[in-house]
Amino acid sequence: MTVDALVSLRTSDFDYHLPRELIAQFPPEQRGESRLLVVRQQVLEDLRFRDLLSLIPPGDLLVLNSSKVRHARLLGRRPSGAPVEVLLLHPDLEDSWIALGKPGSALQPGKQVALGEGIAVETLEVLEQGYRRVRLLGASAEEAMQQLGRLPLPPYIEREPTPEDELRYQTVFAERERSIAAPTAGLHFTAELLHELDAKGVRIVRLELEVGPGSFKPVETEEYSQHPMHPERYCIPASVAEAVADARARGAALWAVGTTVVRALESAANEDGSVRAGAGETRLLITPGYRFRVVDRLISNFHLPRSTLLLLVAGFAGYETTRAAYAHAVKLRYRFYSYGDAMVIL
Repeated sequence: MTVDALVSLRTSDFDYHLPRELIAQFPPEQRGESRLLVVRQQVLEDLRFRDLLSLIPPGDLLVLNSSKVRHARLLGRRPSGAPVEVLLLHPDLEDSWIALGKPGSALQPGKQVALGEGIAVETLEVLEQGYRRVRLLGASAEEAMQQLGRLPLPPYIEREPTPEDELRYQTVFAERERSIAAPTAGLHFTAELLHELDAKGVRIVRLELEVGPGSFKPVETEEYSQHPMHPERYCIPASVAEAVADARARGAALWAVGTTVVRALESAANEDGSVRAGAGETRLLITPGYRFRVVDRLISNFHLPRSTLLLLVAGFAGYETTRAAYAHAVKLRYRFYSYGDAMVIL
């Protein structure tokens, strides 16, 4: 697209019709058996996810997000007995946490919500965009999540979590509990596929980005550049920064597994395509016209209309290519969102 065409894009241009039945409510029967839409400019090819092994050349660098999903959803009751839901996002000052909850009237400063087992949540402060600062009473937040917490499935999965979700809504390479949502592009990988990629000579490294609730928040401003981007914490180990520098020196391609990996790497990018090691917080909003400095290939799921994740994909593949790919996926009845199928942009 021309610069003028990019400037004219609005949030409504990133809407699309998705039949409700294409929103995956359960994972595929076997991990790794999802479909894979391969996008090469305007050329689209339908494969299976396991065919990724033939697409990544030896010597290329594959970057994963190893963040694990917390059991951060806590169900409680007000003194009246009315139900309340609290979602713990991340630690804040001293022994407090940043949280979301509903109904908001139950999470006003000074109010407490009983969770059970002698544990309660007290709201300390109301913050912008509906966030709360809370503290746990009767137990630490980690203890409360371990004893009472539930896996926070995405809002478009319209059911309660099952024992199967305990396994399938985590990647096989998940390490520390840091997120309230899975880095879903990674859900397709099996231990066997990762072993085969390693044996082929593909270098595999891991960073950590804490996936937050902004993944599911639609862009509500028609000028998407005005969207208040949600912050997400990340940590890039020195070994990853060294691997990126090595790949750049060798002319190897860098494959990002998911939009979370893209945001972490591009937030820590230097002009020469290297990245800075260490911890940080990103509010990076990637849209069409963005100049990628680190990522060469993107593996991703299919994302919600009007979402920052869809904007990122369009920034990487191009607006028209992204629209064509999504129309193709809907026509061929791909499965969408967290438990859905995948696409790779070459």
